[in-house]
Amino acid sequence: MLEVHQIPCLSDNYGYLIHDTDSDLTASIDTPEVGPINAALAQRGWSLTHILNTHHHFDHAGGNLELKQKWDCTIVGSRSDADRIPGIDIEVDDGDSFTFGSHQAQVFNVSGHTIGHIAYYFDQADALFCGDALFALGCGRLFEGTPEQMWHSLSKFIALPDSTAVYCAHEYTQSNALFALSVEPENQALVARSKEIDQLRAKGLPTVPSLIGLEKATNPFLRPASLDLQRNVGLEGAELVNVFAETRRRKDHF
Repeated sequence: MLEVHQIPCLSDNYGYLIHDTDSDLTASIDTPEVGPINAALAQRGWSLTHILNTHHHFDHAGGNLELKQKWDCTIVGSRSDADRIPGIDIEVDDGDSFTFGSHQAQVFNVSGHTIGHIAYYFDQADALFCGDALFALGCGRLFEGTPEQMWHSLSKFIALPDSTAVYCAHEYTQSNALFALSVEPENQALVARSKEIDQLRAKGLPTVPSLIGLEKATNPFLRPASLDLQRNVGLEGAELVNVFAETRRRKDHF
């Protein structure tokens, strides 16, 4: 069994602890804030054995060295971005797999938000840890990559089973829903989801994790093939990557 514990960090980040019960290994998916991570470990009586980094941004790797000093844990990160992952021990990249106890994590290079951004997919557990590449109803801003790179990356997620849980790294869903409705207001699944999101947030509850199937039905960045979306962004019949690029451009200025 792979246990997943979600930790609110900073103002809107989520950190995750994953625990393999067979081997008693525990990994932190990124290190957004040391205090809450250590508190969660203490609460559960777990010892941190690994850090699995998705990318180099401070709210994802900023706690690496402090946690490594305390726990002597092994840090796993992107081979193509190793020089920006503090304390990295094991380098992985697209197509690699990483053994975590009785589980195998498939590694995807999902460059776009940053160059060298990676995601970890645990197929046995139906779990995707995607950092800032994919959000509930959104995707990461293209700070370093191109629309072509990001669309290629997101296409890897689209190919995953609908039942895959999406453990993204930020609680951006409510604002993402407002933008999604602006480009695909005819999408009734999106309309219904937006109402559910508002209800959850009004109660202070998280909207994460999501599911790949739900994202494919409602997330505009996974839906450039939608004729309604194409028409609403003025690119009916255009190449999917161009529809994605225009959608991302509009979100940047929303």
